[in-house]
Amino acid sequence: MLSQYIHFRREILKILSNLGTVVHFIMKKTILFLCTGNSCRSQMAEGFCRKLRGDEFEAYSAGVEPKTLDARAVEVMKEVGIDISQQKPKSVEQLPIKDFDLVITVCGHANENCPFFPNKTKVIHVGFEDPPLLAKECTTEQQVLEVYRRVRDQIADFVKHFAPPS
Repeated sequence: MLSQYIHFRREILKILSNLGTVVHFIMKKTILFLCTGNSCRSQMAEGFCRKLRGDEFEAYSAGVEPKTLDARAVEVMKEVGIDISQQKPKSVEQLPIKDFDLVITVCGHANENCPFFPNKTKVIHVGFEDPPLLAKECTTEQQVLEVYRRVRDQIADFVKHFAPPS
């Protein structure tokens, strides 16, 4: 009788543990970082959000006109211990979910061309400079990487400290 009780108690604890994981996942807010090409800034933001705020948010990124993943963005993110090399540029239509709690546009073009989201979705704009565009003014690879690092650090600071609208 005692062994049956112990077995039953273990099963109940397993179920409650799994239920806690499900409830925690359901309670996470879904967040989408939207940019033009989903090649640099939005990818960095998704990477930082997953690493720094993954307990609060289920993070995604997309582009209004997806391009290819920016190798320098991958490089500077790797410098801070975040691997985004397996992330793929995609459109909103290619995402596994369509219903987000929060959409953050990280460039002006995405803000101006933001797709329609249901009323419950809060859409805010927090613009960051475009590293590839800024890099055109640079004369050395070191200067180019400094531009990427500066924008990366601005994105990290935003992701660490922003308070989602209620």
